[in-house]
Amino acid sequence: MTKIIIYTGLSLPFSEAKEILDSHGDVEVIYKRPIKRGDLNLALKENPDIIGIIDGVFHQSSAVGHKEILNAIKKGIKVYGASSMGALRASELDVLGMTGIGYVYNQYASGEVDSDDDVAVMLDSDTLEALSEPLINMKYVFANAVEENIITEDEKDELLAIAKETFYPKRNYAQTLSASNLDASKKDKLIDFIRQSPDIKKEDAKKLLHHIKMR
Repeated sequence: MTKIIIYTGLSLPFSEAKEILDSHGDVEVIYKRPIKRGDLNLALKENPDIIGIIDGVFHQSSAVGHKEILNAIKKGIKVYGASSMGALRASELDVLGMTGIGYVYNQYASGEVDSDDDVAVMLDSDTLEALSEPLINMKYVFANAVEENIITEDEKDELLAIAKETFYPKRNYAQTLSASNLDASKKDKLIDFIRQSPDIKKEDAKKLLHHIKMR
């Protein structure tokens, strides 16, 4: 029996995660809420073979520690990270055995992003619904909008400066566009583009699950 523990629920709802990777045959998959300090030590008592870290808490509780992850790796457990806290920790521990997956991980690993603020969101602690927009998603979307000639490089920089200066629980597209100097026509085009753009954190979470499924 292969036991897999996945920490998510925010970047990817449990119901959608189970459509990709769920218990079957000789595989048991256990989904848990966003990881916090101390959770991995408890998880080790369940003797998992694989641990996937997607979401984790930053400010509500202490974040999962590096030593906890390294302790799991030393015990022979394969630890993967993507999307949010998982991407951040994987970028810090990839040389020590943690495997990072996806766009967000690569942004951290390359040094393009270096702050946990980029993936931080305000969430409803009961439903795990995101109540704000992560900066990493906004960077991804606005960069693509420049490529599609919807906004200019200077306009992208202005939008990101506004978003960066906004405390993460209040960060969202509506507030950012409202505070910008974009004209109404360009705002409308950008709003349409935003609505059609993928949620990169969610896509990375899916990639992690597919990677584990195909291991």
